[in-house]
Amino acid sequence: MQVSITARLPSGRESVFDNRVGWARTYIKKAALIESPRRAIYKIAPRGLDVLKSNPPRIDNNFLSQYAEFRAFRTPRVQDGQNELPTLNLDEGNTPEETLQEAYERMRKALENELLERVKACSPAFFERLVVELVVKLGYGGSLRDAGKAIGKSGDGGIDGIIKEDRLGLDLVYLQAKRWETNVGRPEIQKFAGALQGHRAKKGVFLTTSEYSRDAVEYAKQIDSRIALIGGAELARLMIDHGLGVSLVESYNVNRIDSDFFTED
Repeated sequence: MQVSITARLPSGRESVFDNRVGWARTYIKKAALIESPRRAIYKIAPRGLDVLKSNPPRIDNNFLSQYAEFRAFRTPRVQDGQNELPTLNLDEGNTPEETLQEAYERMRKALENELLERVKACSPAFFERLVVELVVKLGYGGSLRDAGKAIGKSGDGGIDGIIKEDRLGLDLVYLQAKRWETNVGRPEIQKFAGALQGHRAKKGVFLTTSEYSRDAVEYAKQIDSRIALIGGAELARLMIDHGLGVSLVESYNVNRIDSDFFTED
């Protein structure tokens, strides 16, 4: 599978190219095709020379599986040496990190969908409290108590709430929240923008459990007021990112060898 030289893993911490090169080096070394006499130095092993002489059309996991060392690496034994752990089922061409992160992305997407459905099924009063907690977790509104007092009390020309942009209240952000099933169109954003102008405000946040029409998005980009549009999908992502409505079930750390630790003077 070909990938761009600039493509990165879902985590964004490493490029796909570097990750695959690193695992290719590990796999070939485990199959005893190359050797590493010292840190950052690799050379081809006698078995590797034999492989090159045979000129195989492709060197992949299937090819390397002919070697017992590689099979042992792919199927590690538990400490008592009696039972074997199941082999990680990797898609052809994917490294363990890619497979793990792709599985994580699928699980997260399913959680986002389920979370949004739960939010849509909630009462308007609960949705209002949800918005309060979310904006505070995002760093706005001052305290939860202050934000709770400010949201849901206005009802003034398309404004659902007014919150502090910072804890000192040096600037204000105006809110509009819609627990809708249908997409929010341009007229709703126009009304919200008009309400902002009526308050001489420049910043607003529009939240909805649905999404926005293309005209609504384009209109929000063109006007002077800065209006952040948070649709249902982003709402669910923000809730997960900030631990709202979800709880941690399990956490995994992925470690690597620290080569500097083993450097001898």
